[in-house]
Amino acid sequence: MTTVTNLGFPRIGAKRELKRALEAYWSGQSSAEALQDTATALRTTHWQLQRDAGVDVPPSNDFSLYDQVLDAAFLFDAIPARYRALADADPLAGYFAMARGLQRDGFDLHALEMTKWFDTNYHYLVPELQAGQGFALRGDKPLAEYRQAKALGIETRPVLIGPVTFLLLSKTTDGSPALDLLDALLPVYVQLLGQLQAAGAQWVQLDEPALVQDLSPEARAAFEHAYAVLATAARPKVLVATYFGALDDNLELAASLPVDGLHVDLVRAPEQLDAVIKALPAGRVLSAGLVNGRNIWRTHLDNALVLARYAHGQLGSDFLWLAPSCSLLHSPVDLAHEKKLDDELRGWLAFSKQKLEELRVLADAIDAPARAEAALELSRERIASRKRSPRVHNPKVAARLAALTPADAQRHSRYPQRHLAQAAALKLPRFPTTTIGSFPQTLEVREARARNKSGTLPDADYDAFLASQTEHCVRIQEQIGLDVLVHGEFERNDMVEYFGEQLEGFAFTKNGWVQSYGSRCVKPPVIYGDVTRPQPMTVRWSQYAQSLTDRPMKGMLTGPVTVLQWSFVRDDQARADTCRQIALALRDEVLDLEAAGIGVIQIDEPAIREGLPLRRAQWREYLDWAVEAFRISASGVRDATQIHTHMCYSEFNDIIHSVAAMDADVISIETSRSRMELLDAFVRFQYPNEIGPGVYDIHSPRVPDKEEMLSLLRKAAEVLRPEQIWVNPDCGLKTRGWPETRAALEALVAAAHQLRAETADANANAA
Repeated sequence: MTTVTNLGFPRIGAKRELKRALEAYWSGQSSAEALQDTATALRTTHWQLQRDAGVDVPPSNDFSLYDQVLDAAFLFDAIPARYRALADADPLAGYFAMARGLQRDGFDLHALEMTKWFDTNYHYLVPELQAGQGFALRGDKPLAEYRQAKALGIETRPVLIGPVTFLLLSKTTDGSPALDLLDALLPVYVQLLGQLQAAGAQWVQLDEPALVQDLSPEARAAFEHAYAVLATAARPKVLVATYFGALDDNLELAASLPVDGLHVDLVRAPEQLDAVIKALPAGRVLSAGLVNGRNIWRTHLDNALVLARYAHGQLGSDFLWLAPSCSLLHSPVDLAHEKKLDDELRGWLAFSKQKLEELRVLADAIDAPARAEAALELSRERIASRKRSPRVHNPKVAARLAALTPADAQRHSRYPQRHLAQAAALKLPRFPTTTIGSFPQTLEVREARARNKSGTLPDADYDAFLASQTEHCVRIQEQIGLDVLVHGEFERNDMVEYFGEQLEGFAFTKNGWVQSYGSRCVKPPVIYGDVTRPQPMTVRWSQYAQSLTDRPMKGMLTGPVTVLQWSFVRDDQARADTCRQIALALRDEVLDLEAAGIGVIQIDEPAIREGLPLRRAQWREYLDWAVEAFRISASGVRDATQIHTHMCYSEFNDIIHSVAAMDADVISIETSRSRMELLDAFVRFQYPNEIGPGVYDIHSPRVPDKEEMLSLLRKAAEVLRPEQIWVNPDCGLKTRGWPETRAALEALVAAAHQLRAETADANANAA
């Protein structure tokens, strides 16, 4: 019989049970025991759900209280010195301090850096290592979770990040090569694998997605050495899991590793199947990733079945497993909770549970075709329904796209001329201060939004509430002394969902939650059709906020690449075409904001780097259309209108030319966790426009003081021209509370004022 397996399951729960348990624990409203009880219950529920869906071997140790890479660092005792005392005294507190920072009980700890997991919107914590780093097993998380499942009568496959990918994802604080630590790390893997074998584990999954990237000779040698060492250990059978792309030139390397199975992504790269089968040694299991773990569309089962039957014919049932393309971490839990989607659209979708059921259908179609025929016929009907639906295609959108010219992606003048026009219009001081957009989304704000959606708070009363919140936010910013204000975004639920709700071609779920990081969950919109903007989306509240103050008010938009990347995107046309459609809709909004008197407009693009293909050979094509889409959205305005953009945790070195090509007047970036290291790319490139290097990490509850922010600004001022520098937090403030927000922003403004004074004194002395 053909085996159905899974690489990983969403950990947050169908109704975000983990999020609520985490936040209750962090706020002191519940205990560590209550948090662990919730975690235990979720694992139990998820294993049973997978078995009910037809999975023969579900994973274990895919669950995490915050992040799987942080789990690995903690498990291997890769704990930086600043957290060591706390982690030894209270492991859970130390774990969360590494994730979120800590500022209480005598501790003032910065969090680990955070960045995107390959080309997804999931954030992982970056392990901090150094030359001579020691490793040791701390705790027994993989073992305990395997035993929990076994006690339920469920045989699982424990999941671990592979040793080479773990090191490649890490950073060293002293600049030494992380791969030099491989020989120190491998004994810990050997010890852990031995423990899992002794506990009865038959297989273990080592995730090595680095194998789908361009590898250095050192990385290739590291893979060969690591798995040669592991091959000599007492251990369960090993499945090496790759995903998010094709093995390509790493296929020979992957196939040569002395392991027992190999997982490949046949959704991103179906063309690799034949080469993979030919390269695999006899007796090696192939785990075929046939169902998209990263999107929510029904699988075209007939197409997947062609691949499955071919693999089965070559390998037989004993050496073929059917699986999702990657962990289902990136998909919502269960479509059954979506009661309000219309039947047609609902019929086009599949969440995690449904994806596993699709795999069972594929296995049945191989082993007992008659048993699968009804499900295959239903799949055909749903696929055909989507293809012929009139709601998918809009001829007017196609015509507008066809009419685009290169001039639509060009500002009227070059940046130096725009800078002069903007300086005259805005009259800002040196080192101008601003925020990235959102202000605290308090319980009161969230409850009012929920009551309005449920119909218990009339629209007029809700509008009055939003007006009062907006005015309160404007007055606080004036009191603090910020130079460029924002309206606070109290009307917005999410920076992508809010816009999608007002654009044609988007649909929304009620429980389609996926984890972004920690307890931060997002509910990506579903782009099912051509995108248009029926009416203005943000003008009303930006214009109202501007009427309350004489200071510049910044209009806030989410950029086309980020709307694309943070949505579940239609898979029936090129992503570039969908992105251009979104860009044209946003262009209309930008022009309406300008016409309404908004002279500063921020078009956030935190997902530009995230969308970069994993292979360098594919970068140019992606960056060309991504940059073009941003410029289409921004380029219709006058020279005096200042365009900002914002980018989240990213490595900019390799794409700095494209970042510059976006030609935003001001870019703000997240630099506080890296202590300004991420600014280096802009300095080496001699970035010509203005930059806001974030000085306040909003993802942590700790509040930096003026001296800390001033120290970061002085670092920036050493390498940037004073007229280039803006002063701002790392990101929006929606997840923070008002007291910490106000304290941090007051310190931020004070730091900017002192830097102004210092540079003024320096100029006077020089004169």
